[in-house]
Amino acid sequence: MFILYDLIFLIFALIYLPIYLFKGKFHRGFLNRLGILPKDLDLNRPIWIHAVSLGEAISVRGLVEELRKVYPGKRFVISTVTSTGNKIAGTIAKPGDRVIYLPLDFSFTVRSVINKINPSLFIIAETEIWPNLIAYLYKKGVPIVTVNGRISDNSFRGYSAVKFLIKPILNKIRLFCVQTETDAERLKQLGVCPDRIKVTGNLKFDINACAVSEKGSVDYRHNIGLGPQDRLLVAGSTHPGEEKIILGAYKNLLKEFPGLRLLIAPRHTERTPEVEKEILKSGLSVLRISQSSQQVVKPQTVFILDTVGNLRDFYTTADIVFVGGSLIKKGGHNILEPAYAGKPVIFGPHMFNFHDIARMFLDNNAAIEVQTQEALESSIRGLLRNSLKAIQLTRNANMVIAKNRGATLKIIESFNAMGEFNGD
Repeated sequence: MFILYDLIFLIFALIYLPIYLFKGKFHRGFLNRLGILPKDLDLNRPIWIHAVSLGEAISVRGLVEELRKVYPGKRFVISTVTSTGNKIAGTIAKPGDRVIYLPLDFSFTVRSVINKINPSLFIIAETEIWPNLIAYLYKKGVPIVTVNGRISDNSFRGYSAVKFLIKPILNKIRLFCVQTETDAERLKQLGVCPDRIKVTGNLKFDINACAVSEKGSVDYRHNIGLGPQDRLLVAGSTHPGEEKIILGAYKNLLKEFPGLRLLIAPRHTERTPEVEKEILKSGLSVLRISQSSQQVVKPQTVFILDTVGNLRDFYTTADIVFVGGSLIKKGGHNILEPAYAGKPVIFGPHMFNFHDIARMFLDNNAAIEVQTQEALESSIRGLLRNSLKAIQLTRNANMVIAKNRGATLKIIESFNAMGEFNGD
């Protein structure tokens, strides 16, 4: 089966290679993906954590900190697939740790990397299924744990169609720490032994997104030329098609609120030139945040966050936050970060990647869902006019967050109960 899988994966890789080249995704760390690591690598059986991209890397930060307390002598290897995730992983790592890109799931590459790293424990953030990687870790006797696991509607349909293939792979994973009872039930239906599943909640509720002090928030506002009476709307993690909608709503709102400023943070910073063109096309001026300290900010300037790792800072600086990937069918992005920062949150109807969290917020009147540009404009107008409504939204959001915190400690307790890993 694994020979056939290698062949299929190779065909897929060859087809995707031109796209990868066109998008400029070859980087220094790509050698890791081919199984090439330093020859003198000696980490003394580290804990290996895989967090595919930016969101997962952020979510495991607190877990890594707790694991350092429980296993103080351990080093960590943190792997990602995306460059943005890799940058965040670099901020989590400490001297002696390693940050790498996950090897491509060919049997020969994963064997080479696993033999060099020689981990004592392998942790997967959320639910990524890499058959060769999981099979060889299992063969080597390395306990495999999934944390913050979830099975989306689409994934469940796909896995169910190939249950006879996926079941033996899933049962090589020693422990699933999942977000909800729904995720647990879906794993059971896919054939995972119930005693390997623990509902521990969502790690994203444990993220401390309020890292910017009050002084830091004032500094950020000053750096982009905001006065005391100006209001800042942040549109975070936007995708193609959303910027035009946001800009349309913003232009209409400017007529009534001339002190309203807009910052757009595209989900992928390489889209900055594309977003710039859209802003200029709308008749507004534009300024990249990376250049904001070097230029005089003009009236009606729209800012673009073209740097990685600063979105939470601007959430803290904002007055209102719209979370992107939700007006178009991308599945939405994390609404907890702006909620933690005490900001009223708006999102679109397509939040299927964060369905449970979005539902919790809506059921508790802790966020606003909009379907159209007109509804987005109306919701922002309502929050600008009625500060009490904004305050109530943020209070309700705080209650939702407080009620759902604690996943990190539950996961640590599950590790301890597992009994197969003692840090050796």
